[in-house]
Amino acid sequence: MKFRQLGTTNIFLSEIGFGAWGIGGVTPGPTSYGPTNDKTSLQALKKSFDVGINFYDTSNVYGQGHSEELIGQAFKAHREKVIIATKAGLVDYTSPPNFSLNHIKTSLEGSLQRLKTDYVDLLQLHNPTPNIIRKSDHFQNFIEQLKKQGKIRAFGVSVRSPEDGFNIINQLKPDAIQANFNLLDHRIIDCGLMELATKKGVSIIARTPLCFGFLTGNFSTDTRFKPNDHRSRWSKNQLESWLNGLKLMIEQSIDLTSQGPIQFALRFCLSFNSIVSVIPGMLTKKEVLENSQSSAAGPLATEELLKIKKAYQIFCSLEEENISKNRDQNKLGKLNTN
Repeated sequence: MKFRQLGTTNIFLSEIGFGAWGIGGVTPGPTSYGPTNDKTSLQALKKSFDVGINFYDTSNVYGQGHSEELIGQAFKAHREKVIIATKAGLVDYTSPPNFSLNHIKTSLEGSLQRLKTDYVDLLQLHNPTPNIIRKSDHFQNFIEQLKKQGKIRAFGVSVRSPEDGFNIINQLKPDAIQANFNLLDHRIIDCGLMELATKKGVSIIARTPLCFGFLTGNFSTDTRFKPNDHRSRWSKNQLESWLNGLKLMIEQSIDLTSQGPIQFALRFCLSFNSIVSVIPGMLTKKEVLENSQSSAAGPLATEELLKIKKAYQIFCSLEEENISKNRDQNKLGKLNTN
């Protein structure tokens, strides 16, 4: 396992991190990856530690705190050897977010209790709206106090969309930005966020590197997701688009005999120096082993990256055609009901 420096801090993250949303288990509504087994989750956490993964990304709302509890249980004897990131700002998946300083402080204290620790390595705001940074000077003082108190070591923001990252980087000056990035989502490159982050010394944590599992090769058009799985909310056209996108991207690989779709997808993300870690969701020991192999393999070849860039442009054009087609069908449907 290889490691990369988080911003300008003295914190080094494993290139493959453990995305811990899934192990939290079911929460009300389509807001999880479905039911989990704590024994299986703890085995996955132990295996990840054994293979060199030191970075664990969680949140107070993942399983209503259960994800944090499992991480705390798994690493209470190895706290100094792991890097734990959690989030604050969301109350739950149905209530309005709360980014007040009092709420963030209370949320952090709750996370520390569940994690069985007196500090977190990285505290992240969880999908804040752009207007919360208006009092950035006051907020920065608050973050500095938490650092001086030893409650946190670094500060970051998990952004809902890449465009939200610009003002956050310039005004809040985080150590890290967490954003979507994968073979089928290059928005952090296209909008210039990756370039700005590199210029400002801000690391990017790549979430959804496997596009909610659709880059694993484990799904088909016949796959049906349970109502409590958040993927059940996506339209059939969107799911088919991602599956077709996987086929298109796999064709750009120089050698699939030595790597599967998972390693290809994760190595793509790690081919960019501004990415400090990728955090695929992991539920089992098997998934841990599949994901962890990507770090040792190193970045993709320049030839592959160029081919992927061209294929992505094709994918985006097809996506625009599908959006336009769906819009026309919706209009026709409304006309037929009048």
